Amino acid sequence: MRLRATKDALALRLDGGETPEEIARLSLPEDLPLEVEVAGPVSQEVLEALLRLGRPLRLVPPRREKPIPVTLVVDHTLRAGQRVESPGTVVVLGDVNPGAEVVAGGDVIVVGKLRGLAHAGALGDEERAIWALSLEAKQLRIAHHLAQAPEEASAPRGPERARVVEGRIVLEAWAKKR
Repeated sequence: MRLRATKDALALRLDGGETPEEIARLSLPEDLPLEVEVAGPVSQEVLEALLRLGRPLRLVPPRREKPIPVTLVVDHTLRAGQRVESPGTVVVLGDVNPGAEVVAGGDVIVVGKLRGLAHAGALGDEERAIWALSLEAKQLRIAHHLAQAPEEASAPRGPERARVVEGRIVLEAWAKKR
């Protein structure tokens, strides 16, 4: 439960689990109406306790989280020391050089060589993937999973996708179906 004053009302957020006793103990100024945001399961007794406060009451829907941007497009090669971060998908039109980082809440798509660090699903989404025309990175991250490249360098294999399968990051040809 959170209470804050706005210009026109007292805003009360109920997250669920509040008791009628907690509502009865609220110390509220007399002159402002109560605007109640119900963000979790609230019992009938809690609603009745709100009515017993004896003030104008308005129920409002829960506020939505900010929308995740659909895509951030980086139209140049990322050099060592550069970092790009976005809560959505990141598309790099160029290479990601060693020492550069791309961190995305969504997918990471590199239209070029990926030799730096890529972290897809940085907000915890294991369903995200890393795509590159040439995947040469020493380390990949998807959600909380981490994959290291083998010590011996292998020849580039063409476009690839990295994704989580059964708790591990796997590489597969870009065109392969799930």
